[in-house]
Formats: sequence, C-alpha cells, structure tokens
Amino acid sequence: MSRRNTVTVAFVIAALAVVLAVAAWRLARPPAPVPPTMAIGQALGGSTEGFARALAPRPFVFPADHGPHPQFRTEWWYYTGNLHTADGRHFGFQLTFFRIGVAPSMVSRASLWASREAYMAHFALTDTTGRRFSAASRLSRAALGLAGAQAQPFTVWVEDWSAEGVAGDAAPVRLRAAEGDVAIDLTLASAKPVVLQGERGLDPKGEEAGNASYYYSLTRMPARGRVTVRGAALDVTGLAWMDREWSTSSLGADLVGWDWMAIQLDDGRDLMLYQLRRADGSADRFSSGSLVEVDGTSRHLGLADFRIDVLETWSSPRDGTRYPSRWRVSVPAESLDLDIVPRLPDQELALAVRYWEGAVRATGRARGQPMAGAGYVELVGYAGASGTPRRIASPAAISPAKLP
Repeated sequence: MSRRNTVTVAFVIAALAVVLAVAAWRLARPPAPVPPTMAIGQALGGSTEGFARALAPRPFVFPADHGPHPQFRTEWWYYTGNLHTADGRHFGFQLTFFRIGVAPSMVSRASLWASREAYMAHFALTDTTGRRFSAASRLSRAALGLAGAQAQPFTVWVEDWSAEGVAGDAAPVRLRAAEGDVAIDLTLASAKPVVLQGERGLDPKGEEAGNASYYYSLTRMPARGRVTVRGAALDVTGLAWMDREWSTSSLGADLVGWDWMAIQLDDGRDLMLYQLRRADGSADRFSSGSLVEVDGTSRHLGLADFRIDVLETWSSPRDGTRYPSRWRVSVPAESLDLDIVPRLPDQELALAVRYWEGAVRATGRARGQPMAGAGYVELVGYAGASGTPRRIASPAAISPAKLP
C-alpha cells in the first residue's frame, strides 16, 4: 500500500481496529458495528510492548509465512486486480484481510468469545461500464470460527469472506466475497515467484529501529472466475496482485500517510511504488518500490530512482476531501514514463477507515516504445472523521468461510 496501500499497506494497517476490538472483547455477544473513521494516530498507535518487531532481514519459509504471525501486532493479506468479460466489460476488485493483535498473550477466560486477536476485511468492486463503486467491511474476533488464518492448508477468512488455497498452498487461491448485490468468486494462479520487497523482505518505513514490516508480493496472478453485479453473474478473466505484510510499528511518527501503486505492464513487467508522506506534503526518504522483470527477478527502487507527479485531483462528494486523481510516474534508468488515470474518479472507501483505493490504467512509453498497463492505487491519510486532510484511512475488507 501497501497498500497498500496500504491499501492500503494497504495498505495498509488493520491496527486501526484495535480500539474497537478491545471493547468487543468484553461482551459475550458478536462484535459491535464498525465505528467512525479513525485518524492515523489512533489507527497505528498503541503499546507495542510484548509484540515482536521487524528489526532485521530474516529467512522467509513457505508455506509457513503465508500464514499468520501472531507474535506481531498487525498483518494483512491484500488482493487487488483488473478483470474483463469476453466482450471487454471491465471490473476492478479489492479483497483484503487484516489480523490485529489486541494483546501479546492470552489471558485465561471462561468465555468462548475470548481471543487476543481480531480480524477485519474489506471488499470493493469497481464496475467501470456501470459507473458504480461498491465497498463493504467486516470485523470479527478470532473465536468460535468467526475469523482466522492458517498456513496449511492456506486459509484466511472473516465470516463468509475468504481466501482459500485450492491445493492447500497460497496459490492457486480461491477468493470469495459477497455483499448486497455484488460478489466475486475468483481463482488466482501465480505466474511469477514470490518477490521480497525492501531489503530481502525487510521494508523500513522510518528511522526508529522496528519501524518496518516484513513484506512480500505475488505480482502477477492470472485470474478467472465470476463477478456478480445486480444479480447478473458474469464470467471474467484478468490479472491480480497480492501483497503480504506483517509488523508491530511500521510508520515513523512524522508520517501522515502514503500513496501506493502497483502496475502490471503489457510487456510482462510489474512495477510497485509507494511514497510515504510527511506533514508538509514532501516524500519521506524511506519511500521505495520495485520493478519485477518478466522472469520474476526484481530490482529494488529507492526514492531517487523514481518520480511521482500529481497531475489532477478529485474532491470527495462526502466532505470535499481532495485526493490525487492522475499521476505521471517515471523511472529514469528504465526510460519508463507513464500516465496513470483512475477507471472511475470516485473509488473512495467510506468505511470505518476512509481511504481511496481503486483500479487504474496506464499509458506511456518504455525505452522509446509505446507502453500500457493496468493496476491499483491506494491513497491513505487524506481524509478522516472530520474530513480534514492528513488523516489515515486503511485498506480493504472481505468475508471468509469458516474453518474446515
């Protein structure tokens, strides 16, 4: 995010539900409704005592690392993608699961509702032809099979929204979510190996030791399945992206949000960039990204290796909050220059946390040749409960199936 980030990342940031999860813990009934939008301090604040922190690169072990890391306070599984029907109708989707550690250890309690973790999910669908954006969220404690995650067989779920490994691993994976008259039922494969972001998977986001996350991605996931809109079930194919992060305190105190983007280029390469924003609007030096080649090899990009310029803005009809809404992105060493435009201007998730995350298209040139692509952008920290700028909103939600 990254989301992103991050969506969103994703974007990202499920810790924003900690306050609400703590309150829900004390009740012998299902969790309370999701509260109003939280500011960045609320979302990412709180004690880190007793939780592990991302301090140094570590070996990644799969399939274990596809599953939860309860020693860390926050993590997410973040899926986004662009889909088309056979006649060219476009859809974008986001399905994100967040795990939030409320306490580092479990206090013995008789209640069957007792748990030290909460799970939140966001689900969004962009119907470009229908000019419609839909978004929803769910929140449950990790008790009584309401929500959870496991590495083998791979599953993460919140109620009846889920990501479930088809053969037990994280890819291929089946995504299922439905809310109102929209739904997805998609199977994602993986055309490239895991990409470790940052320094061998350690992604710093501030000066202080531990202000970092462990972060990896599956950057090109061929997708197929079905999208349902207003009762009509449509067969679709396309490309998706998956981001995985876990951390305890990922953002520096002087940061107010981030802009994250992931673009799948038509030449088979994949580009991820995120720009951490300071209060004065400047980009923090820990902003970074990666360029993934056709064969899956990747190159880390530091802030000096790319440039993101905002060309246009969009104002939310909810309160006038302004978001970037068109970008020029350049990676000079690759002679890559892209114009990135949202599929729809209004892809704002006005949920418990408020942020913009949506499908985009890219056109431009690479090494002197025409280039195009598609992807997702997440904009966090622009709107809050008061509608004032520099407040954080976090990523997406979706509902899962219960444990087998």
